[in-house]
Amino acid sequence: MGKDPAASKELQWVFFLLSFKRNFAIDMAIILNLETATTNCSVSIAENGNVLVIKEHNTPNYSHSEQLHVFILEVVQKTSLTLNDIDAVAVSKGPGSYTGLRIGVSAAKGLCFALDVPLISIATLTSMANQVSGSYNFIIPLLDARRMEVYSAVFNSELDEIRDTKAEIIEGDSFSEYAEKGKVLLMGSGAQKCSGFLKHPNIDYDFDVVPSANEMARLSYKKFQKKNFEDLAYFEPFYLKDFILQKKKTN
Repeated sequence: MGKDPAASKELQWVFFLLSFKRNFAIDMAIILNLETATTNCSVSIAENGNVLVIKEHNTPNYSHSEQLHVFILEVVQKTSLTLNDIDAVAVSKGPGSYTGLRIGVSAAKGLCFALDVPLISIATLTSMANQVSGSYNFIIPLLDARRMEVYSAVFNSELDEIRDTKAEIIEGDSFSEYAEKGKVLLMGSGAQKCSGFLKHPNIDYDFDVVPSANEMARLSYKKFQKKNFEDLAYFEPFYLKDFILQKKKTN
């Protein structure tokens, strides 16, 4: 018996629709982004990397435990979406505040388990580097650690990470190898520590940059498209250093 041409075309059309739906699902994404690595408690909800709503509050009091879940509900309610519309949750993975990272990751993992969606992690310093304005050969985001120590990473003008994240003590020749090659931007809370030591004419400073869920949106969408997800059961924040409990001073 010969093949029915009409049935064959119909079958081809079904395969086309299934393929289109599969590709469409990969390209379209509603992602909830959580940033709690530093003093800035920041939450955004984004569609295809474009921020729909963002809510953030930068305070030295580290009130993430009180604000984070409130902010999550607020950003969702300000859209026409519900939590069930979220395709993934992204979280800033560190380095940063031990307590802040733990709060953010715990919330993100809880949401992923409850909603049955994947977890995406974004390096905190990468998110900061993506806030750069102006033309620089090297971008170096810095987060304040203890005493004269900072968390840092180095990016080129294309925002490719060219030196891994590490904890380092600021000295008189810190980052000189980059300053000798071109314009350098030191950005973030750790840059303040450098300003009194590093006087190279090629070094500029931006002390006001804090990690934000705004920049996370584009980065998390790229990871979503590549299906670059974390293992929910085993994912831990990138603390970089062991937590040290600060003892209260006694009179």
